[in-house]
Amino acid sequence: MRERTNEAARAVIGVEPLGGMPWRTRDPFLFCVHHDDAYPAGNDALGPAASLAGRNIGQDFEGIDGWRMYHGQSVPGFPAHPHRGFETVTYVRKGLIDHSDSLGAVARFGRGDVQWVTAGKGISHSEMFPLLDDDRPNPLELFQIWLNLPSADKLVDAHFTMLWDDAIPRHVVTDDDGREVVVTVVAGPFAGLTPPAPPPQSYASRPDAEVAIWNLRLDAGASFELPAAVHDGVVRTLYLYEGAGLRVAQHELPASTAAVVRTDRPVTIQAGATAVEVLVLQGRPIGEPVAQYGPFVMNTRAEIEQAFEDYRRTEFGGWPWPEDGPVHGRDPARFARHADGREEWAAI
Repeated sequence: MRERTNEAARAVIGVEPLGGMPWRTRDPFLFCVHHDDAYPAGNDALGPAASLAGRNIGQDFEGIDGWRMYHGQSVPGFPAHPHRGFETVTYVRKGLIDHSDSLGAVARFGRGDVQWVTAGKGISHSEMFPLLDDDRPNPLELFQIWLNLPSADKLVDAHFTMLWDDAIPRHVVTDDDGREVVVTVVAGPFAGLTPPAPPPQSYASRPDAEVAIWNLRLDAGASFELPAAVHDGVVRTLYLYEGAGLRVAQHELPASTAAVVRTDRPVTIQAGATAVEVLVLQGRPIGEPVAQYGPFVMNTRAEIEQAFEDYRRTEFGGWPWPEDGPVHGRDPARFARHADGREEWAAI
């Protein structure tokens, strides 16, 4: 019995508080932020129907009254900004995002949808948060995750893929006492479920990379076994962002805690007295040098300097929109119009 206990204890490699944003991530991930904003009702411009006095407009990250304008002036969000050398995965649980980019593409997505952008050699895009409801609050909750690219793919063509909510699989398990576990499978196969494919040049498109993004919700008292990885060297981090008292093997995690767990064997997790939600990020490390400056992630300082030079010269295709942070009207329909004119519409 003692040996079994020791083996369970060794299932957890390290534990740390989540702390402020962004959360600490491990190779191949670069960044993870959990935006959770209790926006009020919207005004005619799709911004907040509330005073903006006292906010540092253009750099509003303080969370006054439970919400932020971020870099937005009248509509919250992130007006036009560039990226090179990595990928962004934006998983929206509540609310909507209006996307526009330097390739000429636009989208409105959210309410369970995921947008996956391979920035590659360069893209500029805006991510605005339109507040469509003018008679009730407009809550927004999302994860934005940055996934690195290997050096061989740093300068591939930019590309974005939409993973609509109705196409993202969920694995649901209910025990004899009616306690439920729901696993939302954003990336990486799970329990026989395969999510929509990431962009073709994504690091996640390599099977041996074993990139996974899973969101787990466990009812109070529910338990679940995370499977072992297929390959050696895969790193898995659990981010307990909702609830407290999650038991991982023999470790009980307090609220707002991250745990790196072994992947060479299954690991059992169990919720305590309250329901919990856990984001899982997993992947085989790329193992290359990382040189980062703001929105550019390359392998060397010289490549970062080249990224700035290229952006100054080309603006990664220029900005074809009349505003830095376009929004797409009041129609709540979720859609994507790609640079080649192809259109997608989410199921209502």
